[in-house]
Amino acid sequence: MVEYRSTGPLQPGDRAPNVVLDAITQEGKIAIDDFRGHKPVLVGLFRGLHCPFCRRHIAAMAQLKGALNEKGVESLTVVNTPIERARLYFRYHPLPNLLAAADPERISHRAFGLPNLEFTENEDDWPRKVGMQSAMSMRIDMPEELPEPMDPFAASEYLDKKDEYEITDEDNRMIATGMGQMVGQFLLDRDGVVRWCFTEVTPDGRNMFRAPAPEEVMSAASQVAH
Repeated sequence: MVEYRSTGPLQPGDRAPNVVLDAITQEGKIAIDDFRGHKPVLVGLFRGLHCPFCRRHIAAMAQLKGALNEKGVESLTVVNTPIERARLYFRYHPLPNLLAAADPERISHRAFGLPNLEFTENEDDWPRKVGMQSAMSMRIDMPEELPEPMDPFAASEYLDKKDEYEITDEDNRMIATGMGQMVGQFLLDRDGVVRWCFTEVTPDGRNMFRAPAPEEVMSAASQVAH
């Protein structure tokens, strides 16, 4: 198992590690090295499908697949969800041509240096720990999805009800160990070197629960494709 990089998320210029995971949307395994030497790849590392924000980010990433492919860039979605649970979800919520892999142990998240935020009673040590008071003071502003800005927990509950998403025992097991798992997207060139990234790990936390703008992703893809 790859150990967590204490120095933080991989940055442009870093060589991505090879992680091998179970494929969700096809049979067999998917590895980062499958793309190395062949084509650039956008790797999205998300919390489990139990996270309503990640479900939306995954859908947004899938919508860019065609445009990315036109530039010769592949995309890989990784979710912190057990394989059978993930396959069942995507069977009923299909995203055409989505290439996805399951990582219930969050091996890839650690390998790419994404911390698992610990929720404490009142201790803040961002991005490793956050007190519940600080967490509750955060506001998620999604005008098209939420009736008003909400704290992350209320927003998550609201969106789950809106999506009619039922949390299962498998989801609860993932939440128990990885509720605070931070996420990100990493664009690797054909040599497997990071050329662009967008993660929740920023000094001021401004990227929490956010996804990069499509135009930002496509701009980066244009650069790495040439």
